[in-house]
Amino acid sequence: MGGFWPVADVLAHLAGRWRVERDVRDLAGGAEGRFEGVTVFGPLDGGGLLHEESGTFTWYGVTRPATRTLRFLPGDAPGTADVRFADGRPFHALDLTSGRYVADHPCAADFYRGEFTVADADHWRTVWRVGGPAKDLVLTTDYVREG
Repeated sequence: MGGFWPVADVLAHLAGRWRVERDVRDLAGGAEGRFEGVTVFGPLDGGGLLHEESGTFTWYGVTRPATRTLRFLPGDAPGTADVRFADGRPFHALDLTSGRYVADHPCAADFYRGEFTVADADHWRTVWRVGGPAKDLVLTTDYVREG
């Protein structure tokens, strides 16, 4: 992906359906996996978006169904988001007004650092680096708008 594409309002930009391809690499063990599916950002009661991801995840040659749900709520500044897990726990802030954002999330003994980049109106990417006593992972996810 080349330069960054600024997004004035992250919630308005993400609304809709996206095709998702995620590569997962275990840097310590050398394993590689892949998720393929869709993410739908639909309206959430009270404002914001409900992020529902579904598809299949292949790891060590075994393919299984996989889902994830997040809540993207209006952030503190106009055009930003407060991303939360399905149960309401905080995950990270998201500000794509420059087309790029880095988010940190400590999780027990692990540390997650995500870089979000927007290429254009229909393509964006996240790269999460996960490190900890038992983890050394890179998760690269490409999103392409559908319809």
